[in-house]
Amino acid sequence: MCRHDGHRVSQASVLRLLRDEGLLLEANYQRERRQLAARRKAAFAVEPTGANQVWQLDFTDFETATGGTWRLAGCRDYWSKYELGWHVSPTANQHDAITTVELALAEAARLAGAPLIDLAPRDDDGKVLPLATIVTDNGGPFRSFRFEAFIATHPELRHVRTRVKSPGQNGSRERGFGTLKYERLFLEEIPDVLDLVAHAEDYRVEYNTVRPHEALAWNRPLEVHLGLADPVIPNFPEPEILPTA
Repeated sequence: MCRHDGHRVSQASVLRLLRDEGLLLEANYQRERRQLAARRKAAFAVEPTGANQVWQLDFTDFETATGGTWRLAGCRDYWSKYELGWHVSPTANQHDAITTVELALAEAARLAGAPLIDLAPRDDDGKVLPLATIVTDNGGPFRSFRFEAFIATHPELRHVRTRVKSPGQNGSRERGFGTLKYERLFLEEIPDVLDLVAHAEDYRVEYNTVRPHEALAWNRPLEVHLGLADPVIPNFPEPEILPTA
């Protein structure tokens, strides 16, 4: 079409322009889609039965009163709803995604009393098998080579991406961000990032250790994460029966 309009362009230039505009499907596109579908099926074929089996990771934005807009990222345990830590940054790139997973690994190791790689299952040859599956959307940070290379260096982790335009597949993470904002951040006057970090962390501690969670049968995420409570057995105080006159 360019040549028909009188423009002298080479095939290499056309290829480069199409690639820069994201209009090309790479040769391995279909293979990659099939691999992602197989990994998604393997991750959710069986409902998680314990902590550190499925984590959901994403970013969200928050605009402070005078300090600009900041991005919060966090890993959330799908089974226990435990928030594994916030990473707050002016950017939402591959480096921020990696830092968030590193924070989650450190928090999970602190709660478990050992690094996840020591708790991961092994095959007959002693090779470490994935323990935690990290679920993300298809955003640029999660499609980057650096993020995938980081996951590859942690055999206890596996990464799967949700289907395109299927935000519900990461719904627990989105609900967690909504709860953080509507129950704490939107109710406060937060001038800058220092106050944002303090409020977000205070809420994380309260959410994990104090606030009963309806989806966990009114148990607290920390109790469920540590195996001290069953997420399907209600934790209601027994009503006091007064003696009859």
